[in-house]
Amino acid sequence: MTMITIDQKIAEKLNDWTPSGWPVGNLILVIIAIFLSIILCGAIGIEREWHGRSAGLRTHLLVGVGSCILMIISIYGFPAVLSGDRRDVARMAAQVITGVGFLGAGAIVHKRSGGIQGLTTAATIWIVMAIGLACGSFNFILALIGTISILVVLTSFKKIEVKLNKHNPTIVITAPSEITLLDNILTISEKYDCIVQSINTEMIGTAENRLIQLTFQVIFNSGEDRLNDYVGELEKATNATSIKLLSHH
Repeated sequence: MTMITIDQKIAEKLNDWTPSGWPVGNLILVIIAIFLSIILCGAIGIEREWHGRSAGLRTHLLVGVGSCILMIISIYGFPAVLSGDRRDVARMAAQVITGVGFLGAGAIVHKRSGGIQGLTTAATIWIVMAIGLACGSFNFILALIGTISILVVLTSFKKIEVKLNKHNPTIVITAPSEITLLDNILTISEKYDCIVQSINTEMIGTAENRLIQLTFQVIFNSGEDRLNDYVGELEKATNATSIKLLSHH
């Protein structure tokens, strides 16, 4: 049984609209697809731009609209020379998915301190590609629902992510090299009933002012939110010059 969506019904009606033999319906369908991809992908790009990410509005628009255009080309751009010729319109879409995957990977930065930045932005670049393909294949309702879902995830779920990060945050602490940093961290962690793991140590600074930078993940065994007290005591005990909580943007 062939499944037909409302979008496909609309596309079918417009495709069949050829006044005086001119495919006006196709042109309207293409215009709707491109403008909808601009609106939907632009909405996600604005959210990234608002939060100051490296890939913002223009990048997301280019990826989304480009994917939409390539999908339209895949459908209309290679007319069959022979009436019995059959072609795979999904082949170009598969290549778009691969290509944008490499583009998204370029947005991910692995910091020397052990953190990773750009994961969410890479994911949004990939998702606007999917939204662009949905618009280009005239699955407008799917593209709209997908965009709303992604915006909800990027905005509302941020609060949930913050709460989860408080339970097992990654901390970067910088202190003078003469401080017994690890011993102090382990002592305080035992006091707060938490586990320290994934420890990474690095010497930084100048020869006159040597600093030790220690990156680690801490897991609190109790459900009580004691992160601020824990970080505050770390700062006092280690004479830290800086303490940062890492997150994946």
